[in-house]
Amino acid sequence: MMPAVRMFNRARNLTLILGAVAMAGASLLAGCAAVRPARPSSPPAGSPMSDASAQTVMAEVALKRGDCRAASESYAKAAASSADVPLVRRATQVAMACEHLPAAWAAATRWHALAPQDREGNALYAAVALKLYHTADARTAIREFWRSEERASVATPPAGKAGGPDPATGPATGNASPSVPGGASAAARPAQRAARGMGELMALLLEESDAPAVLMAMSGALEPSAHTPETLTLLGELALAAYDAQRAQEYAEQALQHDPKDAAALRVLARAYVVHGDASQALATARKAKADDSTRGGFELAEVLASLDRIEEAHHELEHLRTAGAPAAEVDRRLALLAFASGDLKEARQRFMELLSSGQGTDTTQLYLADITARDGDPEGAIAAYRRLYDSSVALSARSRAASLLLDRNARSEALTLLDDYAADHPEDELELTLAKARLLADHGEADTGLALLASALERHPQHPSIEYDRAVILEQAGHVHESVQALEQMLSERPDDPTLLNALGYTLADHTLELPHAEGLIRRALAVMPDNPAALDSLGWVRFRAGDSKSAVAMLQHAYTLGHDAEIAAHWGEALWASGQRAEARRVWAAALARDPDSKPLKATLKRFLPDAK
Repeated sequence: MMPAVRMFNRARNLTLILGAVAMAGASLLAGCAAVRPARPSSPPAGSPMSDASAQTVMAEVALKRGDCRAASESYAKAAASSADVPLVRRATQVAMACEHLPAAWAAATRWHALAPQDREGNALYAAVALKLYHTADARTAIREFWRSEERASVATPPAGKAGGPDPATGPATGNASPSVPGGASAAARPAQRAARGMGELMALLLEESDAPAVLMAMSGALEPSAHTPETLTLLGELALAAYDAQRAQEYAEQALQHDPKDAAALRVLARAYVVHGDASQALATARKAKADDSTRGGFELAEVLASLDRIEEAHHELEHLRTAGAPAAEVDRRLALLAFASGDLKEARQRFMELLSSGQGTDTTQLYLADITARDGDPEGAIAAYRRLYDSSVALSARSRAASLLLDRNARSEALTLLDDYAADHPEDELELTLAKARLLADHGEADTGLALLASALERHPQHPSIEYDRAVILEQAGHVHESVQALEQMLSERPDDPTLLNALGYTLADHTLELPHAEGLIRRALAVMPDNPAALDSLGWVRFRAGDSKSAVAMLQHAYTLGHDAEIAAHWGEALWASGQRAEARRVWAAALARDPDSKPLKATLKRFLPDAK
């Protein structure tokens, strides 16, 4: 089965980027989240503007009756015959909110033609271009966006001058800026503002596309003037999210040439060393960050230790931070997450409960506790815990997980109602809910129903790559391998350099022992774009295993698991070890992975084949 780990989840991409950067994208996304009725003027009948006005009225009527596709298409027609930038702007926003990519591309292209220097226009043009994998077009828009940020930064007076306080540093109180040692100089402040704008753009692009595609576009678009320490660090974070540690290291080292104590750049560099497998350099870099900032750097050192699987040392570092005066709630939160990630559910439960009892818990804390209850084999208790979160900030995750447990118990109607009720109250999440429902149904033996849902979704969201990709996944899951391969090949013909598709097709062929040389070539092309992606490294190891090369497969799969700690990769690694005669090591690998993820279906299926009597 094509594993879910191969899908580059947008939410995962965002968590890998600096939290402040991810939040910054809200200002650019806000226009797409709320589409208020437009009030077009009334031009003379028979003029092109009259046609645009009529199409606008039709679009608004369609929106009111909930027909997002008709609204998007009518607005796109209105935009095509109009020179009114506000109308074209709204057409783009409506089509993006409705996830109608052909209409969004038509409207965004028109907006870009009418106002090529418009900041928001360039941002949304780049977002749609990347979603459709029009990388060259995205680069053009990103370059124009950067130039507009430079112009705005230069035009804004620094603190103490006419125009009021510097928005990058706040009111002119005489305090040093936390971003620039000793206070931000007048020269540094414009660079900070421009970097903040690029952070907003990056967050928007990651909402709409995958990190490797965003990195490909942004790194090829930014001019030498954009290589300030702040922007270099942003690119380093992006490179980490795009699974390219070498580029992340290069960006971080360039930033550190400007300021050797730059905490954000040191963080990127330490993480890059972790991916490279250079533990000594990773720890040395993290300790340097700690020497400059004992609290922030100490937390980073604990993260690096955890990433290196040195769990006890990470635990000790966090407890040391507590005694040194670090915020107790943050220490407790990280200790709980550390225990959960390492499979120590007893300690994780205790620490999450302590967070709740101290008033420091959040909806996410409760979600972890519900997950622990599910892992402990108490579906009733888990469903009850998820139910308390049905209207929370983690409602979609809670409802989806509860629905999965209900489907396990054949409570199909109740499970689907959970998602349908949420969709009725949150129409902006309709597409995500449809995809979630299709996957759940496929995972529970109803692939045909899931495929029917996706077919209906394609009617509402034509040519949408996420729907088309999920369709290929479910086709393979249902045993329609030839159709799945055809679907992936068709998508790849339109997006020939998309590493997600290259990897997915290569893995599907390898997993069914089809065209192994071709499969390996596809996977290696994916790795050329994202060389440290654990899913693609797993694919390469798996294709080598299928080709009979267990020795090289073991090394590749071990590296993939070290980077990703995914249970399905562990299943592959263990199978390669078993085939090469290292059966005790295979058992150790499987046992450790099962402790981390006891619910992994691929891992349990592998154990059933090789250790049928294992409990």
